[in-house]
Amino acid sequence: MIKPKKTRVRLSPERREHEILQYCAKIVAEQGVFAVSIEQIGKALDISKSTVYSYFPSLSDLLQELFRREMKSLRAAQQKAIQEASTIEQLVRGVTHAYLEYIDEKGLLISRLQSDPSLSSVGGPTEYGREIAVNHIAEILAEMFDIPMSIAIPGVDISFGLPEAAGQCLHRKVTDKKTIEDLTVSMILSCIHAIKDGNDVRLRLIPQRESSTNSDT
Repeated sequence: MIKPKKTRVRLSPERREHEILQYCAKIVAEQGVFAVSIEQIGKALDISKSTVYSYFPSLSDLLQELFRREMKSLRAAQQKAIQEASTIEQLVRGVTHAYLEYIDEKGLLISRLQSDPSLSSVGGPTEYGREIAVNHIAEILAEMFDIPMSIAIPGVDISFGLPEAAGQCLHRKVTDKKTIEDLTVSMILSCIHAIKDGNDVRLRLIPQRESSTNSDT
């Protein structure tokens, strides 16, 4: 008996690219980057190697695009949290929560992606689009608390290290996710208070007093 040929489903370029990236993400998360090959992807998705190459000229290009996609997803979630916040506490908690949720779900995928030589020097999730994110939050703090951007930018940049450290604690299972989130939010808010209060003290003008010479005349 002759088996009927499997009918290939024609997908739009966007859907096909998404399908390739999704399958690649699955293999990387389960087995690591060294388990991925263009030939394997084509066979699994029932498409030719040349079709895969038409979207991604090399395996490195594929892995790099997957990394960019994941980072854009994280930044979009954090940007949504910023837009929905009405207080500074809500902003800090929203951004921190989005980061920890992402690390909890995709941390293994990202760490394995970064084992590829083409991504080893890129930096982790806190590095992707860092300058834009830092400047955006610094502008919010500068406007809210009347802090000069020359102070707000480095202050926010330094505080970016806290969620990254929190993600490492989550990975090592130091304690539960809610406790890690609460501690991180408290520490970031303390940093903001310190920046605001320190700026108030440093820039406070000394009252003008008459010189002793003038007072004697």
